[in-house]
Amino acid sequence: MAYYNEVARRGNLIERTLGTVSRFVNAAAERRAMRTSYRNTLAELQTLSNRELADLGLHRSELKRIAWESAHSAKAH
Repeated sequence: MAYYNEVARRGNLIERTLGTVSRFVNAAAERRAMRTSYRNTLAELQTLSNRELADLGLHRSELKRIAWESAHSAKAH
């Protein structure tokens, strides 16, 4: 009679803990990069005059949304 026994290798506690910490640090770095991108984009857009924004088809009330979209689309690339 043949049988199949699969034994899954489980990392020890230190490996799992380091993996969790690594994922946490990477996620924090990604969030920081997105915040920086958001702030930089918003600052640049806010320096434009209302006339320049109108030429681009934008209104000043849209700047935060545009900066947010820009920061989050940069994450995908």
